[in-house]
This record gives sequence, structure tokens and C-alpha cells, in this order.
Amino acid sequence: MIPDVELKSLILHKLAKKRKWGESHTAFDNIMKGVPSHLKGRLSELAQELVHEGLLVKKPTSYGVQISLNVNKSDREANRVESTLRVDSSTAKPSILPASQAGE
Repeated sequence: MIPDVELKSLILHKLAKKRKWGESHTAFDNIMKGVPSHLKGRLSELAQELVHEGLLVKKPTSYGVQISLNVNKSDREANRVESTLRVDSSTAKPSILPASQAGE
């Protein structure tokens, strides 16, 4: 089972990679795209936790809930992603590995 902290980092990395900061937002449901179906419910719950932590900003619109990264917490988000995920620069896709295995 993948730890919650790694899934939260995956959410943050995904939004940062798409440059969804501040006024640039995306549909809440988009964070679950490309993730195995058995993790989608958990990702939704963890995204709500990130909203409560202040790392994500929710924007209600007439066409659904939108989210973006909080620009005021960008350093904290970057540190969390870097410490948890190893990003493969050749594919620009994160590998979910504990920090201890990232160098292998």
C-alpha cells in the first residue's frame, strides 16, 4: 500500500508539472486521471486534506469545482515533492519510491 504522504506529493507534482498555480486552475476530477482505479477514492480524500492544509486552493465555478496550487506555499510544496518523489527527468514522470530508495 502506498503511504498517504507519497500520494499527496504525487498530487502536488502533477499540478506543478501542469503549472496550475494561483489563477491557473483545473477541474478537481483531473487529479485522478492516469491513476489506477483502486486509488482514485483515496486520492480524492487526500486532495481534500491538501485543501485543508492550505496547499491547494478550491475555486467553485458554475461548471464544477476547480483547484490550483497555493502560490503562498510554493516552497513548502516543492520541498514535499522533492523529498518524497524521485522524478525521472528523461520521462518527466514521478516514480513513487521512498526517499531511501530514490538513489538506487
